[in-house]
Amino acid sequence: MYRKEIQVKTAKEGDIIDMTPQVRDIVRESRVSEGMVHIFVTGSTAAVTTIEFEPGVLSDLSRALSFIAPDEMFYAHDSRWGDGNGRSHVKASIVGPSLSVPVTRSMPALGTWQQVVLLELDVREGRSRTVIVTVTD
Repeated sequence: MYRKEIQVKTAKEGDIIDMTPQVRDIVRESRVSEGMVHIFVTGSTAAVTTIEFEPGVLSDLSRALSFIAPDEMFYAHDSRWGDGNGRSHVKASIVGPSLSVPVTRSMPALGTWQQVVLLELDVREGRSRTVIVTVTD
């Protein structure tokens, strides 16, 4: 097993960060030729998924998430804590904090147009996110 952390700086809610190059580098460093890479973001207001890292589909994803958990909706979390990020927690829970990708020939087995991305969903300005990448054979 090989484990490494990636520190990701985000600027704002809605940032979508392509982590594919870092994940590929970690898989190469691991020297695992056939196995699995697991990507996990710590924190409850960010998520990890795959998508085509293209402006149109990134915009579509952001818009779809805003329909699922709209800004204007009442969130009990906001009443309890007053931090205004109830929708962030809901979006992160729906997308999820982790992703597993097969490793084949020492590379993540991603499709041609498939990238690993971090979604910043918190309403606060900029965050420092820790992403844990674990490669197993």
